[in-house]
Amino acid sequence: MKIGFIGLGNVGGKLSGSLLRNGHDLTVHDLNPDLVRGFVARGATAGESPAQMMRDCEVVITCLPSPAASDAVLQQMLPEVGPGKIWMEMSTTDEAEIRRLGPMVIARGGAAVDCPVSGGCHRADTGNISIFAGCDRATFERILPLLQTMGRRILHTGELGSASVLKVMTNYLATANLLTLCEAMVTMKAAGMDLGTTFEAIRISSGNSFVHETESQVILNGSRDISFTMDLVKKDIGLFQAIADRTGVPLEISPLMIDIFNDGIRRYGERAQSDDIIRRLEEATGLDIRAPGFPAEMVDDEAEEPGYEVVPPSRVALAG
Repeated sequence: MKIGFIGLGNVGGKLSGSLLRNGHDLTVHDLNPDLVRGFVARGATAGESPAQMMRDCEVVITCLPSPAASDAVLQQMLPEVGPGKIWMEMSTTDEAEIRRLGPMVIARGGAAVDCPVSGGCHRADTGNISIFAGCDRATFERILPLLQTMGRRILHTGELGSASVLKVMTNYLATANLLTLCEAMVTMKAAGMDLGTTFEAIRISSGNSFVHETESQVILNGSRDISFTMDLVKKDIGLFQAIADRTGVPLEISPLMIDIFNDGIRRYGERAQSDDIIRRLEEATGLDIRAPGFPAEMVDDEAEEPGYEVVPPSRVALAG
């Protein structure tokens, strides 16, 4: 199977790296020619354009920074879509947008999948990240080997668009957790607690979480380097708020989170690391939230493993 991959940024570069590392026939494209050259040096083929890649590949994967970018790329590919072609959208995007674009692909005889990832760039780098996939079951079966190469836990979420709904929900929860961890650590510092001890107290308690075990470490190191920027957080939590608005759910915490990140962007810039949001509290209190012994960046120390499908209990019950 010839695979095209468009978007070699923080996440896309790692996902496509897993495909290349595991021997797939890969053609790549990015607006940054240096990123493309790096992949060519490792054995990939440089794509000429999105249209050429859709014409020559069976599957084209996009992993782009915004719904507008995904739309622009798909419009270039669309004339080359036909029976047997698959578009896999791995960007974190608006479910309404994927439900608008996907049928354009399907109408030309192709298949469309929204398959965003969750679990951090460090796990994307090792192929151990989780992947959601929204599409019909037959298409899911066709792309499952690719998903199992790029990720470890694979969840078929249902119809096209369902994966994007769940993805922005998980990013909303992760952001809420990040903000409460920032408040917790600054408050503990103000109360005179040792931050290393605070980290362990959270880690071994009911307050623990994936976000704490990863992002709290780079916060305490001081690098705040989580390979995810404030503009992307704002986009993701805004997409979650849009779902709530469309469905008439009167959220209370979500609007406050959006306000906090708007303020963070005003202070530190759109491309500031998302974990820099703790600086708002550091500046307000004059406290330095750093501690020795924590890493500057997250590295997945688990061995790369073949992926597998995660089956929800409800589906197991129906099968039984």
